[in-house]
Amino acid sequence: MTGHSTAETVHKAFVLGAGLGNRLRPLTERVPKPLIPVWNRPLIAWAFDHLIADAGCGAFMVNTHHCPEVYGETFPGGVHRGRAVAFRHEPVLLDTAGGIANVADWLPDRGSGESFFVYNGDILTDLPLGPAIATHRHSDFLVTMVLRREGAALQVAWDEASGAVADIRGMLGRGGGLPRFQFTGIYLVRAAFLDFLTPGKIESVVLPFLEAIRSRNGVGGVVIDEGRWSDLGSRRTYLDATLALADGAEPAFPRYGAAGGGAVRIHPGAHIDPSARICPRSVVGAGAEVGAGARVTESILWPDSRVEAGASLRDCVVRTGQAATGKLAGADL
Repeated sequence: MTGHSTAETVHKAFVLGAGLGNRLRPLTERVPKPLIPVWNRPLIAWAFDHLIADAGCGAFMVNTHHCPEVYGETFPGGVHRGRAVAFRHEPVLLDTAGGIANVADWLPDRGSGESFFVYNGDILTDLPLGPAIATHRHSDFLVTMVLRREGAALQVAWDEASGAVADIRGMLGRGGGLPRFQFTGIYLVRAAFLDFLTPGKIESVVLPFLEAIRSRNGVGGVVIDEGRWSDLGSRRTYLDATLALADGAEPAFPRYGAAGGGAVRIHPGAHIDPSARICPRSVVGAGAEVGAGARVTESILWPDSRVEAGASLRDCVVRTGQAATGKLAGADL
């Protein structure tokens, strides 16, 4: 592979935020999936900080669909830690490839040789991005997918010798003897890849990936197993990943440091009766109220939620404005 200039920078990142979050219902009824709270911060804020700390990104674009107004309320003025955050609404969901094509005017010019990050808005990770940037810079691949050896969906056939992705989900019938890897939902993209996208077309990015593989061996990969990685697309993975941060994670997670602040397990603005008991793996949001004698075990209380006196919760999520009473297990209110 022919190396690219080391002066290449990754200034922009497109963070996918338009999904409906159906597997997380009812948690996503009134909030987009990337804005569910993780240790009293919006999930997407962790993504922004990761990209700032590890990749030096200075500008973000987020596509929206479900509850788009909540993004503006969460990031008033379109700013996060001094970096511009822009939003592009999709009245009709365009899927991943369509979403990228829809912000082509914001992305680097096709002839610039510059690259940008695409980052799924429903993942929580602190895997180091430096190796991905270095691999991408020194290759001719249009796309560099960040992969892991372990995961629930080992669907990417990757050839370590050439660095090329041979197949995804077995759709090309190639790479039968190659090991399969988990796609993390993070990838680096050269602007020239936009030629494989059709503006306005509702399409998964997997299909243009496959076309790039067929036409010019245009998709590469890099395996990064360091750090934590979780897909928070379901209530189980959301609970498990959030509560796991209490397992000796401070300050180990995130590896890059919680630069944005506000990542706390028990928010100082919560109102907890002295007789209530909150287990060390529970999270309590700002303005949440926990009544006398209540027990909260391995549960998440969103800001301005309430647990009534004497209630007992295990493996529950209580949303903003909701109240928990009685004995509950595995409930989302």
